[in-house]
Amino acid sequence: MVNLRIPGPIPVPDDILDKMSTQMMNHRGPKFKEMLYRITDGLKQVFHTENDIFVLTSSGTGAMEAAVANTLSPGEKVLCASIGSFGDRFGKIASVFGADVTRLNFPQGTAVVVDELRRVLDANPEITSVLVTHNETNTGVTNDLEPIARVVKGEFDKLLLVDGISSVCSLPLKTDEWDLDVVATASQKGWMLPPGLAFISMSERAWAANEKSTMPRFYFNLSEYKRYFDMGQPPWTPNLSAMYALDYALTKIVAEGVENVWKRHADIAQMTRDGIRALGLEVFPDDSVASNTVTAVKMPEGVDADELRKHVLQDHNVVLAGAYGELTGKMFRIGHLGYVSTEEIEQMLDAIKASLPKVGIGV
Repeated sequence: MVNLRIPGPIPVPDDILDKMSTQMMNHRGPKFKEMLYRITDGLKQVFHTENDIFVLTSSGTGAMEAAVANTLSPGEKVLCASIGSFGDRFGKIASVFGADVTRLNFPQGTAVVVDELRRVLDANPEITSVLVTHNETNTGVTNDLEPIARVVKGEFDKLLLVDGISSVCSLPLKTDEWDLDVVATASQKGWMLPPGLAFISMSERAWAANEKSTMPRFYFNLSEYKRYFDMGQPPWTPNLSAMYALDYALTKIVAEGVENVWKRHADIAQMTRDGIRALGLEVFPDDSVASNTVTAVKMPEGVDADELRKHVLQDHNVVLAGAYGELTGKMFRIGHLGYVSTEEIEQMLDAIKASLPKVGIGV
């Protein structure tokens, strides 16, 4: 059996997979209405919010696009605070839709520096909105979102759009307490689900921005999602099989307790980091910003990370993730989000240990 250790899609537990074989229903009928409202209540518990939440049939990138298209206008000045590839993607989406994006980039392997964020916002009062990725999977770094929100919201009163794709349901995130206007996430991460669904929350401030927004939108028009939700329906045909699985997965998550889910992720992440260092390898970011959903591992100079990944897969049936952009070949990444057992992590560490000599590293 393959040990899939990438940061999404994740292995799906068998009992959740079984729910996907449920027969189809009328997505305009009363049974779907009951399920939709039950799912939404569960999502609100995980998001820690009373805001509107909608289920989209799309990838996480679709939810990021929805965040931009439903709150901004062409020519509007936006700040994108990026710490890696997915932060860059958020800014690119806004640019493609015509926003005037100021980019505040931080070195890969580091998090947003709040004082620098404050400096840029102070120097550019015309900026209306800030885009930030909570957890950057390419570098294994988690931004400390609460102080970021205090600056963006408390000090400058800007709209805050959050890419929480690899953080919501895995890392502490409190939408209402931190005053987050839009939060986007996706099913194939910490939710123990396959790809195909995305979830997005909208605050009252976000809806006020929506009324003024002139971005083009149709499929991701959240006003339509809100209108149809009041009828207990989706505006478009949903991914019913994935929603059956979501409905069931949420019962497990709520029963475990969201805070306990966060702790479980923290424990398995620490086990992973400790195991990597025991092999003589280096975790890419500092522990103070290291992600609890994905661990980025830096290879020694001259050693090809992708060559190591090849041996780990061919010889041990363990799948590790590569890195993007300038980090390609210099790092590999270990996904440990969703439901992950200590046995799976031990098997993965043993596979790496056995493969290191094949790329010239003694253990």
